[in-house]
Amino acid sequence: MSTPAHEVKYLLFDVESIADGDMIARTRYPQCNYSSDQAIAMFRQDLLCESGRDFVPFTYHLPIALVIAKIREDFSLIEIVSLDEPKHRSEVIAKQFWLGWERYGRPTWVTFNGRTFDIPLMELAAFRYGISVPTWFNLYDRTYSQNRNRYNLDSHIDLHEVLTNYGSTWFRGGLNLAAALLAKPGKLDVQGDMVLDMYRAGQLTEISEYCRCDVLDSYFVFLRIQVMMGRLLPEKEKELIESTRNMLEQQAEQHSGYRRYLDAWQASDHPALQTSV
Repeated sequence: MSTPAHEVKYLLFDVESIADGDMIARTRYPQCNYSSDQAIAMFRQDLLCESGRDFVPFTYHLPIALVIAKIREDFSLIEIVSLDEPKHRSEVIAKQFWLGWERYGRPTWVTFNGRTFDIPLMELAAFRYGISVPTWFNLYDRTYSQNRNRYNLDSHIDLHEVLTNYGSTWFRGGLNLAAALLAKPGKLDVQGDMVLDMYRAGQLTEISEYCRCDVLDSYFVFLRIQVMMGRLLPEKEKELIESTRNMLEQQAEQHSGYRRYLDAWQASDHPALQTSV
């Protein structure tokens, strides 16, 4: 599907990434002659000892699946695409991500907790691969109009930041909880910590399908937040939800993730979706 640039107001995305074991081996353990897997395992062990968490920081990650929902100004969903599918090459993903943003007239990015991971990861990918994005890195503009300004909602809406009042509270439960509150599936049979093993097994399509499900959850959270802010009527939200369900039904044969998502979807008349009169 070729989407006219003027139709796209928001680009809601989610990215899946893996630790770059070769870079970890080269920069953290240069004298140890570790393989990629050995370096990742050692780094995770070191992190666990240092902080109690073994998640490798985004600075050592490579994007290997990135799914984007194109959304109109009226919040209706145009389409969902997975960049560089089925090859999922990190450099190509990064180029398509940033050049696509330019091509569509610099729409507003929408993420769930993307300010702390997804956006920095893709900025670092631009750095790594030498991708010029001067309109994003507009550091000489006035502070409030810079695209990377935390409070510039024309540039980036982080749904997590809305729910936490910009970090004033802790939204324990994450996207999984936010989706469950709306009677949507949330996490299904794949968790983020499984992605590396799936990548090693060559399951790139499965990773992409998992990423599509996270984008769907984020889209429904995005709609509900628009209702909260009075920018979307509850009745219209229901219409958009049903329209999305119909799209998933039509595309379920092409996308196994959509089939699993639909199977897990609770009834649309769940109390969480009811509107008051």
